[in-house]
Amino acid sequence: MVVSALRNDGARDEVALGAALDLLQERFGSRFTRGLEIRRQHANTTTWLPNEPADAVVFAASTEEVSEIVKICAAHRVPIIPFGTGTSLEGHVNAPKGGVSIDLSQMNKIVAVHAEDLDCTVEAGVTRIQLNNFIRDQGLFFPIDPGADASLGGMAATRASGTNAVRYGTMRENVVRLTAVMADGSIVRTGSRAKKSSAGYDLTRLLVGSEGTLGIITEVTVRLHGLPESVAAGVCSFPTVEDACNAAILTIQSGIPIARIELGDAMMIRATNEFAKLGLPETPHLFLEFHGSPASVAEQAEQFAAIAQELNGGEFASATRPEDRTKLWQARHDSYFAVKGLRPGDTIQSVSTDVCVPISRLAECVTETSADIAANGLIGPVVGHVGDGNFHTQLLIDVTNPEEIAKAEAVISRMNERAIALDGTCTGEHGVGQGKRKYLVKEHGHGLDIMRVIKGALDPLGILNPGKILPDA
Repeated sequence: MVVSALRNDGARDEVALGAALDLLQERFGSRFTRGLEIRRQHANTTTWLPNEPADAVVFAASTEEVSEIVKICAAHRVPIIPFGTGTSLEGHVNAPKGGVSIDLSQMNKIVAVHAEDLDCTVEAGVTRIQLNNFIRDQGLFFPIDPGADASLGGMAATRASGTNAVRYGTMRENVVRLTAVMADGSIVRTGSRAKKSSAGYDLTRLLVGSEGTLGIITEVTVRLHGLPESVAAGVCSFPTVEDACNAAILTIQSGIPIARIELGDAMMIRATNEFAKLGLPETPHLFLEFHGSPASVAEQAEQFAAIAQELNGGEFASATRPEDRTKLWQARHDSYFAVKGLRPGDTIQSVSTDVCVPISRLAECVTETSADIAANGLIGPVVGHVGDGNFHTQLLIDVTNPEEIAKAEAVISRMNERAIALDGTCTGEHGVGQGKRKYLVKEHGHGLDIMRVIKGALDPLGILNPGKILPDA
């Protein structure tokens, strides 16, 4: 008889766990490890949540191997935590109940590129930079850019987006179909490569954003886009965050097909200047990018410059040389590391979190959040993908100071509740993980009951990434 590593009361059964780990070690040899450092590296690495390592890590090389691992774990009721590159920000890869971390990074093959159909199929461990380097010579690119060089499987699992979402959408719009290993080890392939379908439930959308709680994504087919003929980037300063947000809102409402429009408040610009040597005035700025023909790009830039002038903006400085654009956007992507320089120290932890609201409420939400941070004496620059109402704050907290921790937790709580009250969401792209679970009750209400039914149907043993998304999981 097979024993269970998780008893019905949720407690661990060390005998069952040990039996499962012995089987995995025998099957995978050097690709299986119980080493503490590697286990800690596969737990939470980018937030202030406690590091909760799994009991072992297995490096899978194929969908079939993931299936094997899951079947062994399911037979012993051992928790499973999928791992891509570890860049998630809400504790998605922690193992609060122990178990096995399945590392998918070695599954990094680009399976097929269908240039004529503008899509491609990749294994889950392929990263966005790897994919874009591979398809560039074919005049194509994959637009979803969360900043970090995340894996495509992880991006699909967290429904990631990023700087280009205002024009190209999020992972939800750009995943055509996927392959997933379910909780019993069965392999499911959802959908087809057809542009549309009315055939049955949309299992692709069900698994996109499920954060490894319903199935483990092992292969993804994503939409591609043609490289634009011309690209121009630029920055524009504003006297206040409200002016910058209103300029972003008016730009979107005016129908300008802008590719990126990013906000950095004065503190963020100071951090970026020190880190990337940009030399910008230390006031709120919008970072922008336009795609299209040379004529349309020039027209878009002129239209934005007129809007900026109307809303007290400074001169719009445009850059068309690739090296200048790269420097500008690299500085934006490095903002996470730049902010950490504002308060160095071994006990200082960076707490990055996000919300998303309708763009008409963006200025209000950003302004109130920044005022709340300042009123509590905290350091927390604001940066955001303001073209779709999504913004982030990055608090720098002394984790040895209980009073400071309490203030930060209260500010983050009010930020989430404020966004929900404004008809928004507690997370636009970071995902729920462990950090956002408590806000789902207010955001979804009885909708959580439906989510629990789905979770129970697809994962009756509760072994897939337990302790994530659902508040009582």
